[in-house]
Amino acid sequence: MTPFLEKLRQLYPSDRLYEDEARLTPYVSDGLTVFRQKPVAVVMPLDSDEIVATLKLCHEFSVPFVARGSGTSLSGGSLPIDEGIVISLNRLNQILSIDPDNRTARVQPGVINAHVSSAVVQHGLYFAPDPSSQSVCTIGGNLAFNSGGAHCLKYGMTSNHVLGLKVALPDGEIVHLGNDSLENVGPDCVGLFVGSEGLFGIALEIQLRLLPIPESFRTILASYESLEAAGEAVGTVVASGILPGAMEIMDKLAIEAAEAAVNAGYPRNAEALLIIELDGEAAAVEAEFTALSTAIEQTQAKEIRIAQDNEERLLIWKGRKSAFSAVGRLSPDYLVQDGVVPRSKLGEALKEISRLGSEANLHVANVFHAGDGNLHPLILFDGKESGALERAENLAGKILRLCLKLGGSITGEHGVGVEKKSFMPEMFSENDLEAFKRIRQAIDPREISNRGKMLPGNEAPALSHSGPHPLEQAGLISRM
Repeated sequence: MTPFLEKLRQLYPSDRLYEDEARLTPYVSDGLTVFRQKPVAVVMPLDSDEIVATLKLCHEFSVPFVARGSGTSLSGGSLPIDEGIVISLNRLNQILSIDPDNRTARVQPGVINAHVSSAVVQHGLYFAPDPSSQSVCTIGGNLAFNSGGAHCLKYGMTSNHVLGLKVALPDGEIVHLGNDSLENVGPDCVGLFVGSEGLFGIALEIQLRLLPIPESFRTILASYESLEAAGEAVGTVVASGILPGAMEIMDKLAIEAAEAAVNAGYPRNAEALLIIELDGEAAAVEAEFTALSTAIEQTQAKEIRIAQDNEERLLIWKGRKSAFSAVGRLSPDYLVQDGVVPRSKLGEALKEISRLGSEANLHVANVFHAGDGNLHPLILFDGKESGALERAENLAGKILRLCLKLGGSITGEHGVGVEKKSFMPEMFSENDLEAFKRIRQAIDPREISNRGKMLPGNEAPALSHSGPHPLEQAGLISRM
């Protein structure tokens, strides 16, 4: 490792090359803080040339690397790799160009999600993917995990808003994928790269598709006596033929946390809230609003509120987007999952999650994208309690298996990372997994790009959901 580090020191000045314990500490974990791994070094490139030079050096010495933005991954996707380095992309944070006529923007990977919309609002445009962490998460991270957000029901995931890419492959070769048009010829290489969790290299420039800011919004907040009733209401809305911009559900625990954090004005006596938002041309929104009101009245709603102005609408969404972090007010620790079930199975899934939580003697706060069945159960526990983390992991595993049993997926937008690797064989056949590995090795034969993530193997830790991980017992990893 010493010759590698000597060459790395020639590439970077000391203020952009971290090797000491104090400066490495913030990088030992990402949003999934139950795992920690100290990297050999962290580098802070300022431009694409430095990234390419770093990758060539890593390739020469077969040193693994992980590219990291804001570190908000909730699956351990940006966890450092043993004997590897972290390439921090935060300083590649420029919006390189904006084309209002073609509704596109070309950005670097370290640009914050919300900053894109702020930069193009003067043109009446915005960037649609809106994960809860959009005020801090980066476009590069959104790209890696194919992030969605509350409005993905109508507008799709990040993959639906990326037109072209300039990519540095793991050996430092530069390739261009896609183009500036919605129409593409040949294999969908952009689609292959988006959601690949860093296994194929680093996106240096990203051509984003922008959308016109909707002319009108109507936002409804409905409260229910039970989580199951709220889930069934989603089916009623979908059956009516309406396509809302967003449909979100929060349970009592999530409501309590959000109220304590931002005072959103949610009804405190509700067991569940359903937030539905319509957007688009004013005439179309008003017609849909009439139909939606009729549909909601057919459900078991205790109370129905309609946002009277944009300020009230934004407060409703502030509460929803604060829910994840606000749950920290209720519990010192929590695990969050993001399994997916068919919309028709929402009520059944929520009922079973409640039963599983009671059986494990653990509280579960539910916040999720109801429109596409993307569950976000937050399992609350106290890590200082003996065996509490293991019980939480066991419950998380049961929830993921429940999603598979109901015909869903182990992840909707958080990714596989290290957390869900052990569940990949339960979702995909052996042939599928071999195909994934062949594609990866064709692009990165030395497997240095985010080694040990996503694909099953023994290169990096993965939550076993059945007790302390063997690597932890061996002292190779630790939990916070």
